[in-house]
Amino acid sequence: MKFEKYRISNDIKKNLARLGFVRPTDIQFKAIPSILRGEDVLAVAQTGTGKTAAFAIPIIDRIHSGKRSSRSSGIKCIVMVPTRELASQIGEVFNQLSKNTKVKAFALYGGVEQDEQIKRLQGGIDILITTPGRMFDLINQKHISLDYIEVLVLDEADYMLELGFIEDIKYVKKMVRKRHQTLFFSATISDKIKKLAYSQVKSSAIRIQISPKDPVSKNVFHYVMFVGMDDKRFFLERFIKDNPTSKIIVFVRTKVRAQRVAKAMERVGIPSLDIHGDKEQHKRIDVMKKFRVGQCNLLIATDISARGINVVDIEYVINYDLPIKTENYVHRVGRTGRGVNKGVAISFCSNEELELLDEIQSFLKKEIEAIKINKKDYSTVIDSVKYDTDWKSLIEKY
Repeated sequence: MKFEKYRISNDIKKNLARLGFVRPTDIQFKAIPSILRGEDVLAVAQTGTGKTAAFAIPIIDRIHSGKRSSRSSGIKCIVMVPTRELASQIGEVFNQLSKNTKVKAFALYGGVEQDEQIKRLQGGIDILITTPGRMFDLINQKHISLDYIEVLVLDEADYMLELGFIEDIKYVKKMVRKRHQTLFFSATISDKIKKLAYSQVKSSAIRIQISPKDPVSKNVFHYVMFVGMDDKRFFLERFIKDNPTSKIIVFVRTKVRAQRVAKAMERVGIPSLDIHGDKEQHKRIDVMKKFRVGQCNLLIATDISARGINVVDIEYVINYDLPIKTENYVHRVGRTGRGVNKGVAISFCSNEELELLDEIQSFLKKEIEAIKINKKDYSTVIDSVKYDTDWKSLIEKY
């Protein structure tokens, strides 16, 4: 079924066509009809499968159809997210999909001055995409009212739970007095997530689960290189120089590590961008803009950014350091292979990280292929390989 067949506004259909959205993804196909009917939804789907559009399209249509003019009479929908990057990214999706409609969406998050944000709120908005901290600040200052909320979306709920936002979620639910629809979206599912979800949605909620046995998109090819901790920078240098036009994101464990790797690349003439929690918000926004438009094709990031980066043409994700939490592997590698695109995830594994690799493989329920490497010149057998190549013929056990 194509989007043009859906019972949604023609303005939204035009936006979808302009963005190149022809057919819904699995999560969109299953979630949109239920959301349009006003049902509570608990959805679990891999990262990169189009979750944001799955709830953005029907929410925008519902609000657009119910308005006589573009003037806003109060916030009708709140989308709660765990990080600033996610708020910014999801806000961009809402604004793209609501172009030329009566709907006004706004992303609210900390790390930037409040004055401009307050002006936007006072001008009237329909959909608020927000992180809990800044939202509660402005609720307490009487700049945000929850009196007219019709839809509450909890996105990346597993990460919100991990960051300790469960009490914030419960508090918002109590504050929203009007009968409303609750949409609960998560990339992973666990007993804690189930308990939280069913405490927030109606008993009649529709449960949607996409590819529950495989937490990572099938469009991502996974490989591991067994590399000494002190040799990682040399392999990274060689890999980047062998793939000079590819968009690459490198994940490291700490902000200090991000800065050190960026400086190491700078010393060998490789320009890079880095993003981490200590970087000021306006600088983080600038970094992502440069990376997205291709002004620089190498981004070095910590896990704080793993869920907030939605750049469609990332070809490679390199785990320079293996993540301490196995779930973070899923969110890191989910930055590539998004939608119909294919991507490659390569993990650098030192002897000290072998246990972490075992945990990741147990989580994935499969062994990750090892790349044959040449320690003399830091080359690999997958140099400059394209996705239509027979990968298995190039891979040998290390």
